[in-house]
Amino acid sequence: MTIETLSTNRSFGGTQGVYSHASVETGTTMTFSVFVPDHAPGAKLPVVWYLSGLTCTHANVTEKGEFRRACAELGLIFVAPDTSPRGEGVPDDADGAYDFGLGAGFYVDATEAPFAQHYRMRSYVERELPGLIASNFAVDMSAQGIMGHSMGGHGALTISLRNPGRFRSTSAFAPIVAPAQVPWGQKALGGYLGQHRNAWSEYDACALIDGGARLPDLLVDQGEADNFLAEQLKTHLLEETCAKAEQKATIRMQPGYDHSYYFISTFMADHLAWHAERLK
Repeated sequence: MTIETLSTNRSFGGTQGVYSHASVETGTTMTFSVFVPDHAPGAKLPVVWYLSGLTCTHANVTEKGEFRRACAELGLIFVAPDTSPRGEGVPDDADGAYDFGLGAGFYVDATEAPFAQHYRMRSYVERELPGLIASNFAVDMSAQGIMGHSMGGHGALTISLRNPGRFRSTSAFAPIVAPAQVPWGQKALGGYLGQHRNAWSEYDACALIDGGARLPDLLVDQGEADNFLAEQLKTHLLEETCAKAEQKATIRMQPGYDHSYYFISTFMADHLAWHAERLK
């Protein structure tokens, strides 16, 4: 499981790297970033996975997320994969829309042509990339947390809910909590999985919780000034679902904050400290 190093930079007493590899799952070259704090020889560190949102690559959080100081102080490895396969022959939305196709993999394994061949982000994030990270970095795979933003928040919630016991901590910034009930999700799930809605439920956090899936705990921050809140995110559905299911959750509405990395970077250190408490 070989990787190519694209860049490394010294930062906050650690190393920020960007890497690529030939993915078996997507059939493409995939790029990801990893921040590793300095540590004693032979030591293994907890890892936090960060899943990005629509239109993003690994670079958005790597350049704007302001996570390195907190990760260095807390001793956390931070891994940020891409949001979809890319490259020649990878199908995109026919009209070039931002919310489907390239940059919008929705962390599903597609079953519909022409997307099924390459759009296997669920298997990539759940299986292939963790194996690659475990083989090449000083990670303690018994201490994993997962987080994400928007579409990536949806990915973090659903991946954690589908894999009980794997992640000690789960959090999200402005997640799509019920994709089966909002336009972004209906377009993506319909396009990747077809119109048989029973196949959508394993990619819908509210549906998974309704179906009995549980997390040890959950932290969500949502900006009240987010222009996607009312139509696409519908955070209240997650609040209602968690209350009904008695799922432990802290869901914080943040006045004045929008959907951008100004919002994410403001609360990133809070989230990482919350993860660290549960990972150590």
